[in-house]
Amino acid sequence: MQYRLSAGLPMLPEHNKSPLLFFLVSIFFTCFQPLEASSETDSTPIVIAHRGASGYLPEHTLPAKALAYAMRADYIEQDLVLSKDNHLIVMHDIYLDNVTDVAQKFPGRARTDGHFYTIDFTLAELKRLQVSGPFVPAVSRNFPQYAGRFPLWKSHFELVTFEQELELIQGLNSSLQYATGIYPEIKKPYFHRAEGRDISHAVLTTLKRYGYVSRDQKVFVQSFDAEELQHIHNTLMPELEMDLPLVQLIAETEWEEKCVQKDGEWVSYNYDWMRTPEGLKKIAGYADGIGPWFPMLVDEVPGDAPYAPNQLTSTAHKLGLEVHPYTFRADPQQLPDNMESFDQLLALYLNDIGVDGVFTDHPDKVRKFIDRQSAISETP
Repeated sequence: MQYRLSAGLPMLPEHNKSPLLFFLVSIFFTCFQPLEASSETDSTPIVIAHRGASGYLPEHTLPAKALAYAMRADYIEQDLVLSKDNHLIVMHDIYLDNVTDVAQKFPGRARTDGHFYTIDFTLAELKRLQVSGPFVPAVSRNFPQYAGRFPLWKSHFELVTFEQELELIQGLNSSLQYATGIYPEIKKPYFHRAEGRDISHAVLTTLKRYGYVSRDQKVFVQSFDAEELQHIHNTLMPELEMDLPLVQLIAETEWEEKCVQKDGEWVSYNYDWMRTPEGLKKIAGYADGIGPWFPMLVDEVPGDAPYAPNQLTSTAHKLGLEVHPYTFRADPQQLPDNMESFDQLLALYLNDIGVDGVFTDHPDKVRKFIDRQSAISETP
């Protein structure tokens, strides 16, 4: 199967009152009617705002999360890493390199590998950084990773803490009576452990402090680290008297989402076992769902329909696992080969394959697709 490298591949090894934030809230809340919690059914796929409405605003910023909320996402994602002074920071990677101006603000703070690590900066220092959409440096300048999105370095955006984002979402749930959930990801626990930090304990205690303790709340906790999820399931949650649904993210091995030590060297963790029936059975023993890269759920076939579902989704469903693939992007250049439109891609995964939800940079487009499908099914 041929996919463009950027069509869903994660990059390898976000307290101030923003005028833009409140402008977005005021505009979009006049355009959308509230989504009642009772309107969801068990069979309706969920819309997960991937790093917020990141197709429209810089990822993991509060304006991007407010916009995702206004676009009626069911869940909003928070990728979490630790700062030097142990604050949980909402950002996609352990590096600051390709979403902030850290190289200009702190030019001498890169490690020997050339990366600027979030864990090397205090919250006060991180708040000095300006955030932009993801960019790729080339020929002495930066180019946007996704063409046609919010322009680089326009307006002003900053990194935020997990607490700030939880207070935003809970505050909007209170004032608007929505039932929008959260979907935090614990980023690279192996890296944090090597730095002497227990990020999983920090995430869980923060969730408990904000009232997320059981399956009665709308929350999923996700990670690419199988052993860490087992530790959370078997040890941390029982100790903290918590019971939250866990989701095992599935990566390609070469992405280095997790590394392990072998013969004194850090090597990529092998993810191949997770896509076997035996592997899925093991996952079902500690998790409630899987989050695969969306091409993992199909095979390429000849004929008019170039992609056909493989057995991964059906096998997971038989084991009681939900399936939430990532990342669905509506940018024309991000569509897989042989897909003519974003709606065609959604129809394949939501209708033909029958996944339980999708991570998307464009929650409004997925919401509209699901609403249209619901209207059609209800037509006599």
